[in-house]
Amino acid sequence: MPGIEKSRKAAGKRPQKKAARPGAPARSKPPSAAGERQNGGGLRQQPDARGKYVYCIIQASDPLRFGPLGIGADPAEVHTVNYKDIAAVVSDTPIEVHDPTRENVLAHERVNETVMRKHTVIPMSFGTVFKTRDDIVELLRSAYDAFHDVLDKMQDKLEFGLKVLWDREVMVREIEHQDEDVRRLKQEISAQKGSTYFARMQYGRLVDAALQAHSEKYVADIFVALRDVAVASRANKPIGDKMIMNAAFLVARDKEQAFDQRVKEIGARFDKLTFKYTGPWPPYNFVNIRLKLERAKEK
Repeated sequence: MPGIEKSRKAAGKRPQKKAARPGAPARSKPPSAAGERQNGGGLRQQPDARGKYVYCIIQASDPLRFGPLGIGADPAEVHTVNYKDIAAVVSDTPIEVHDPTRENVLAHERVNETVMRKHTVIPMSFGTVFKTRDDIVELLRSAYDAFHDVLDKMQDKLEFGLKVLWDREVMVREIEHQDEDVRRLKQEISAQKGSTYFARMQYGRLVDAALQAHSEKYVADIFVALRDVAVASRANKPIGDKMIMNAAFLVARDKEQAFDQRVKEIGARFDKLTFKYTGPWPPYNFVNIRLKLERAKEK
């Protein structure tokens, strides 16, 4: 049934899917930022070793605590590691590869959701673990300007996700009703007793072209309608045959209600479409930091 489906969480899948972009620091981790490598190249847990799991970066001059929210069977205490006026939000964790189970991903997102209520956050990718507090301070020091620049740009901004789907068969019937050439070809195919191969091929091409044109117009109209209530937008690749739009919108915190209302208005206007609307999220789609960390010296 077409309409609007809004949720504030997406079963913990969001950070796992989008973390590659904002979580680029994790790709450049020094040897001290994960488990030790075995001869075969795999990662193994270091017995009894404790490290720091990093959830996000925020602006904070003083040490902060957020309570027992962190990843693990017994939720770990979440706190900050500070450098100047920025800080990493962390919890103690075994030095190991964290599997992206539903529980672990939800814990990661729970921390970010809690922190972002009062702070602008730069989300880190799921599974970012450093050996020591000093390693995190070095991360903050080496990328201080980049982090500060992004925090300034993302100040008081939230991300919302919007997916738009349609029923292809309903749209095909609408096209057949609206397009005289498509309607004529369908009638010819129904009336012919012999081979209808070429007529069906032409019919298929016309329908596909019309579906593409309808899809592009819907998407363009939705982006235009949301332009004045969003700071920025990003179009991601649709998933599956039913989805025609998969987008993220960066919205100022004081425009959240206006954005929400506008989505509802668009949903009422395009009643043949289904809108899946999620958020608010940290700005996963709008943070793009690439860090180059010096290889840590072996001790």
